[in-house]
Amino acid sequence: MASDTEIKAKFWKSLKSDRTMFLGLAEGEDGHARPMTAQLDDDGFQDGQYEGPIWFFTSRSSELYQHTGSGGRAMAHFASKEHDIWATVHGRLSQSTDQATIDRLWNRFVAAWYEGGKDDPDVALIRLDPENAEIWIDASSMVAGFKILMGINPKQDTKDKVAKVIL
Repeated sequence: MASDTEIKAKFWKSLKSDRTMFLGLAEGEDGHARPMTAQLDDDGFQDGQYEGPIWFFTSRSSELYQHTGSGGRAMAHFASKEHDIWATVHGRLSQSTDQATIDRLWNRFVAAWYEGGKDDPDVALIRLDPENAEIWIDASSMVAGFKILMGINPKQDTKDKVAKVIL
């Protein structure tokens, strides 16, 4: 049985390595989400937990950035590369062009998207301040499918592998 703290730690560890989330506004825009690369501030990690915003590099001209404004409700979805951790994260979005944050988070993967480097006038950040999440771990659909075929209810195996947590 995994505790909520353990499930959160697995989520943060997986997000730090896999990084891709689908990010969108929770209201309006017909629920459209985009694949974005999450940036986590190394200073936010302590004892396997993370406290701080999730950052996304974008361009000032992007549709999501334009709709973000200040404090817009957001929903981000995550699936680990190993398909053993899934999450839906809720929080608030805001815009940032803070050069110190851009400098701190800049890396070679981000650089590939901006011809003018980190001083490109179109570089911007979307800040997601996570509030809560629902996280699922190790709920193998193959195992569940096999159990269903054998007449076994798979719900019992997954009940301790879901956490509704405050981030």
